[in-house]
Formats: sequence, C-alpha cells, structure tokens
Amino acid sequence: MKMKFIFGFLVLFTSMPQLYAQYITVDDTYTAEDLVNDVLFSNSCASVSNVSVSGGNFGNGQESWGFFSDNGSSFPFQNGIILSSGKIDNAPGPNTYISDDGGGNINWGGDSDLNQALGISNSLNATVLEFDFIPIGSHISFNYIFSSEEYHGTATCTYSDGFAFLLREAGSTAYQNLAVIPGTNTPVKVTNVHPDIPGGCNAQNEQYFDAFNGTNHPTNYNGQTKRMIAEADVTPGVQYHIKLVIADEGNYRYDSAIFLEGGSFNFGLDLGNDRTVANGNPICSSENPYTIGQTIPGATYQWFQNNSPLTGETNATLDVTSDGIYKVEVSIGGCIIDSEVELEFAPNLTVNQTDFESCDADDNQDGITAFDLNNIATQLFSNLPSNFQISFYELGSNTALPSDYTNTTAYQQTILARISNINCYSDYPINLTVHTFEETINDVTLGLCNGNTETLQADSGFSSYLWDDGSTTESINVNSAGNYSVTITNDQGCSKIKTFFVITSEAATITDIVIHDFDSNNTATILTSGNGNYEYSLNGINYQDSPVFEYLEEGEYTIYIQDKNGCGITIGTFYILNYPKYFTPNGDNYNDYWNIKNLDKRGLQASKIFIFDRFGKLLKQISPEGTGWNGTYNDQPLPSSDYWFVLELTNGKTIKGHFALKR
Repeated sequence: MKMKFIFGFLVLFTSMPQLYAQYITVDDTYTAEDLVNDVLFSNSCASVSNVSVSGGNFGNGQESWGFFSDNGSSFPFQNGIILSSGKIDNAPGPNTYISDDGGGNINWGGDSDLNQALGISNSLNATVLEFDFIPIGSHISFNYIFSSEEYHGTATCTYSDGFAFLLREAGSTAYQNLAVIPGTNTPVKVTNVHPDIPGGCNAQNEQYFDAFNGTNHPTNYNGQTKRMIAEADVTPGVQYHIKLVIADEGNYRYDSAIFLEGGSFNFGLDLGNDRTVANGNPICSSENPYTIGQTIPGATYQWFQNNSPLTGETNATLDVTSDGIYKVEVSIGGCIIDSEVELEFAPNLTVNQTDFESCDADDNQDGITAFDLNNIATQLFSNLPSNFQISFYELGSNTALPSDYTNTTAYQQTILARISNINCYSDYPINLTVHTFEETINDVTLGLCNGNTETLQADSGFSSYLWDDGSTTESINVNSAGNYSVTITNDQGCSKIKTFFVITSEAATITDIVIHDFDSNNTATILTSGNGNYEYSLNGINYQDSPVFEYLEEGEYTIYIQDKNGCGITIGTFYILNYPKYFTPNGDNYNDYWNIKNLDKRGLQASKIFIFDRFGKLLKQISPEGTGWNGTYNDQPLPSSDYWFVLELTNGKTIKGHFALKR
C-alpha cells in the first residue's frame, strides 16, 4: 500500500494538470430511506417499507454505504447508491492506493445469507441495504456495476469479495440471487468475470468485464464490470423483501463496492425488450398484431406512438401493427409512471424470382443435376438485411439442404427458401427445372489436304450454333489445321460442344518396300513418309491399316497406298521371289531344268547359284539368266533325290534351300 501511495504522490506532484481530473464524489449523510426512496426509485409511486442499512462505522460520520455522484467524470452512472466492504470515502479517484480498511473493527462481521448464496463461510465487513416493496407489475430490474481492488495481476484468478442481491417473498425464507451472469446461476465476482490473465488463468465471461483502471480513473478501484442488470419475475401486488449485500471474503484486504444506478429500479412496469431488425429480433408476421402492456389494478392508461398520443388507446394493453417507439403512461394512486419500447416488424420481402432452370450437366441426361443454392440465394431478394439468413429445405423436411444440391425428383421439383432471423422465418416456394440435351454429339477428326479448303459441318436441327471464331452458321470452311469447336444449343437452352480436330494430310511417298521371300511365309512391308493417315491394298479395293502383307506367293504385286482423308493414292510395285521345289528332267520339255527365275525383277540377275548333293559335293554352278541345271553330273544323269542350293545374291545376302529331282 505504501508503494502505491508514493507513486500516486509522485504523479500528482509531477503532473499538475491531473489535479483537475474529474472523480466521483460520495456522501455518507443520506439515510437509508432517502437512498431507497429518493435515489434508487426516485418515484413517488414506489410502495417501499422496512428500509434498513448496516455496515462499517468508522467514526466522524464515515460509513461503508451512501450516495455517489459522477461529478462530471466519465463514470457510467450519473448518481446512485454505493455499498462497500470498506469506507466509501476511499472510493473516489484517483486510483492511487489500496482501499483495505475496516479490518481493525472486530465487531464488523459478515453475513450468513451471503455465505449461503455464494457457498462460502468466511465473509466479513458486510454492508447490507434491505427493504420491502410491492411491485405493480410482473417484472423488476435495476442497473449496477461491481468494482474491486482485487482486479490486479494473477490475484484476479484466486481472490474475490462477494456480493448478492437476494430476493424473496415477504414471510418466506428462500432467497433468489439476482447478481448472476445473465442466463446462468453463476454469481458475479472477480474470479468469474475477467479477461485472460497471462501466467494466471483463462478469460471468464469477458464480455461483462469493463477494464483494469489506471491512475486517473474516476474511482479508486483497480477494475470493474460493465453496466449490468439485476432482474426477476414477480407477482403484482405481493410484498417482497430484497437484501443488497457486499462483504470481504477471507480477510479485510482489498475492498470492493457495488454501484447501484439512481432511478434504475423498475418495480413492475415493463413493456419488454426492444424488437428491431438491427437487434435481430423483429416481430414476425405470425405475431401481428403484437400485444404489449399489462394490467395493474386500479390504474388508468394512455398510450403513445413516437411521442404522439394514440386517440382512444386507454386500455391496459395495446395491439401493435406498425413500427414505432411505443410508450404507456400509467396513473395509479395519484402518481404517474411510464415505460417505452421500440418495435419493428420483420420486413415484407418481395421475391425477385421463384423459377430457376438448369441443364442436365452429365452424360446421363436423366433430369437430375446439381444446383448452386448459394447462387440462387443471391438472386432471391434485393437489399436483404444482413442479419437475415437464407436456407433451403425439401418439402416436408426441416433438414437444411447443402449449398451444392442435387434435385431428387427428375426434371421439376419445388423446394422451400426459408428467410429467417433470430426469432422468426418465412418460407417461399422455389421451382427447380432441369432441361436436357439428349442427342449424342460426337467429335470428329478429319484431314485437310495441302492447299485445300475443308467444310466443318455441325449436327443439324438445333436452335443455334456458335463457333469459337464467332460464326453462328451450321457449318464453316477452314483452310488450316487446328482444333475447331462449336457450341450447339437446343430449343431448351441446353448446349453441347462439338470439336473438329483438323489435321494436315497428304499423299504418301514410298520410301522402301522390305521384302522377306524364299520362305513359307513371304512378306512385304511398305515403308512410307508423309503427313497423312494411310491404308494399304494389293488390289485397290480391299484396304488394310497395316503396311505389312503376309503369305505372298511368288510374283509381281501392285501396292496402293490411300490417304484416308482423301488426299490421294500412291501406287508402287514389288516382286516376290521363290525357287522351284522340284523338277523332272525326263526330256518331255516340261520342267526339265531347275533354276531361280525373275531375279532381274529385283536387279539381282548377276547372282550365282551353286548346287550340291546331300553330301555337300558341288555338282553345278548356274546363272539365273541361263537355262538352268538338267540333273546331270559329268553328263551322267543323277538319281532322284533331294539336292541343295546356295544362292549368292549380288546384294550380299545368301539364300539356302533344297529341291527334289524326280525321274
């Protein structure tokens, strides 16, 4: 405490303008009745009795309770009641020392009701303000701020003074604590309301914490909550007892205080919460008319809309059918009380369109396709308020549909678009239609002969055509290779794309004919060059894709090479050679000589032929251009048998085989 005081002194000494900073002021001369009747209620209609206050008395008129004023400072409440676990003279700023007095007074005890409400057993230095009242309506409320010196460092995670606003019907014993986190039964205290404490603990209900205070704060407390509301439902005309109590917990160090906003105690006249679009809770169309007000025995009423009296509206309740700020003035027992509420109805939205069409996007063309519901949502309404949401549902279902939705009924289906905010919604039927393109559209590959023009013809009978060069005719002419696409659209607006793969083509050039002959499977392989797609034929009628011809007999052949794209036919010839398998040298002038003929067809006429018996004895050398071998050796006929030959071709190849001599 001493260090904190010295720091405050140095700040005051070195920064003279701070001497004029604005701090709250306190007054401990008010009686309990004055505080309740004139400050907390500030209304002659309040039916209050049995007011009492107790707490610390520090002599010289210094108390732990009293009146406070903001004194032109930034404190949120203009004035009200302060209840403290120390003397209230320590409450005004600047925040330069620790308020922890009262510990020396051993007779200043705690409060058993507070102990029970908070589940503790060690309260002390308790200040209590309590009274009876009779509400005129069914709901009470008042505003408060909780401030404490225990909002410092990691102590925030461990230590907290306690307070409670305890309400019960007069004559009963069960209290209800109104000083709780909204929507819970958790008491408001330092350890339950704070931000994240580095090295200490995680944040707890941080949305209700205001700030840690610097030196020039209007109060001499280290931190406080935001403005909070204590409220409860009550029965009109029934007497209640309320006990407002605060105390130190465990020891007298580090005092705390409750600030009750002056005039904030609403003792029963309440028109409910504002219902606005901005708040996200406008009145739904299903709630029209929306009834406000309540019956108070012996009272008279006058209703207002936007500060103008509503003629003839003098009943206890009012049916609201239009937007506005509504107020009621209630006269009872010679006094007037009022309450007001702002009401707005959910806007009547006009749907821009309800029919959405799509084309079947897959190959099945079964009337089933995917719809982008997010895209549909953006087209439904203009200027949809930001706190309204759009979701989609199938008829009879409450399960929201995914944004990428595939219809479950082919070709046409109705779903619901639901426009909702926090408390209401409206459904709008949305019609989904799926169109199809059932005709098959095939791509085409074709050749373009050098120097020619080719016509690309799209499938006929459709509504429109759009080529990639912008043409809209059914066909176009091209004179260069490439890929050309046309979008074909039918009468339902669905499209398919047809692509023409145009390649350059030309007649073939024969580069070689590779022949394998003198065999049981004589073959010819046609080798070509050229930019074309070729097929091959030996008769000009029957064509094949393979350039290889097999099982060819001896003889001359004409080869036809045709470009499939119509760019010409190339013709060539080749000759298949073979040797006779036998000869009959019997002098009948038929097959009397054995030789290999037609080598000149391949330019091999200078080749040499050697004939051997089966033992390898050379019998004869002949020329392909001669008459051949007559079956003799040294002019003597040789017997019937197999004989062998070696053909040495002039191209360097050697052919070997055997043949039969028959007598």
